[in-house]
Amino acid sequence: MGYPKDLLSSRSIIKPGQYALIAPEGLVNNVIPGFENCRISILGSPKLGASFVDYVVTMHEGGKNSEGYCGEEDVQSFVYVISGKVKAKAGDEEFILEESGYLYCPPGVKMYLENMESGDSRLFLYKQKHNPLEGKKPWVVSGHANDIEYMDYDDMTNVHLKDLLPLDLAFDMNFHILSFDPAASHPFVETHYQGHGAYLLSGEGMYNLDNEWIPVKKGDYIFMAPYVHQAAYAVGREPLTYVYSKDCNRDATL
Repeated sequence: MGYPKDLLSSRSIIKPGQYALIAPEGLVNNVIPGFENCRISILGSPKLGASFVDYVVTMHEGGKNSEGYCGEEDVQSFVYVISGKVKAKAGDEEFILEESGYLYCPPGVKMYLENMESGDSRLFLYKQKHNPLEGKKPWVVSGHANDIEYMDYDDMTNVHLKDLLPLDLAFDMNFHILSFDPAASHPFVETHYQGHGAYLLSGEGMYNLDNEWIPVKKGDYIFMAPYVHQAAYAVGREPLTYVYSKDCNRDATL
């Protein structure tokens, strides 16, 4: 990046155990074993207060993970293609994922990734320990979000939702895409048990995090801990859209 062109400053706000806004211009590279010719930044993690780990990955030409990612008997993984084109494998199953493509690997199944572009492909990558339910077992899921129809969110025609994984008790988490038309908002400020990790795919907005209204835009990452107030307004000329994880289908533990 070279020498700074102005005073050093950052839009990022980090409040471990509560919330974080991580702007892309401050990200550094983390070397992750198994990834070749890739630039990876760890976003949400247990050090921040999350129960999961989120990454943003730039796979350069020839970038890949030929050794496989995750695959432990109690860890599940998910990848979403922000831009570009990758070959992805779940064990022996192979998928071609272009922009909006995704792949979920259940516990015990390794994920393999390889860039198919002559330039860069960008990915949002996730892992979390699985909370099993007796008699239920999740399975490999792949698709493209662009092939899924939006649903109205909470009976509002200007806020739209997509579920990327099946609504089945075998899954203890889901990934969603939430999109706000310009000037749209959540119906109320949410306070709930689940935590989120969200990557902003488009637009600009104001996000309420722990009752602080914070400007956000495309390329930002937001971590929201359980019970932290959260809500959004979309501003600008295009929809505010983000992909995010959510725990589901399990009771609270004592």
